[in-house]
Amino acid sequence: MTLLLLSLCGMGQTVLDAEIFKNKLSSTPNGQLLDVRTFEEYAQGHLKNSLNIDVTGSSFEQKTLALDKSQPVFVYCLSGARSAKAAKQLVDNGFKEVYDMKGGYLKWSSAQLPIDKNEHLAKGVEEISQDDFEKLIASDKPVLLDFFATWCAPCKQMMPTMQKLTKDYEGKAVIKTINYDKNKALTQRLQIDEIPIFLLYKNGKLLWRGMGLMPEKEFKEIIEANL
Repeated sequence: MTLLLLSLCGMGQTVLDAEIFKNKLSSTPNGQLLDVRTFEEYAQGHLKNSLNIDVTGSSFEQKTLALDKSQPVFVYCLSGARSAKAAKQLVDNGFKEVYDMKGGYLKWSSAQLPIDKNEHLAKGVEEISQDDFEKLIASDKPVLLDFFATWCAPCKQMMPTMQKLTKDYEGKAVIKTINYDKNKALTQRLQIDEIPIFLLYKNGKLLWRGMGLMPEKEFKEIIEANL
């Protein structure tokens, strides 16, 4: 299969999809791999031999000075927004060749490409077990799951709606918010590679799947139809 370059974002900054990113990285002997997510995200799973420097941290620019500007840099985050920001900063600061992974770690892990995980870093991070998840969705009431992350702006915009639905349907339906960063194994099983995403279950069966910014009315319609 011919792999195509997806897009160019300006001189020195190139966006590649996950598979092309992987192949380009493996064929670049002096490639520098940079994970620009938070430490907590990094601890849950990351690309092997990646260096973690949080692009939202105040010391990002200073820490990247340790990298070699004359050698290629491969950048990724969770979904692509933060890595695009980081790639631009690197180019602006004189890095000659920067590759940004389109779709980020979400696309990489959903494609079941190899990841590395430091168990000692992840210790103490809450996770919903498979048994707990099965018990949750087995309810004979509608169960609406909201997958979010603290860094995700649309997720934050949806929180007031989720809170209102929780109050409005108390005793009639279960509304539960699940942190994507703390439940990577679960989201991979459910093939979740974009957030926010909403899943409605009843009696263990998935009845509906929604994504992105959605009006309260739409949630109420789907819950009412399954009471």
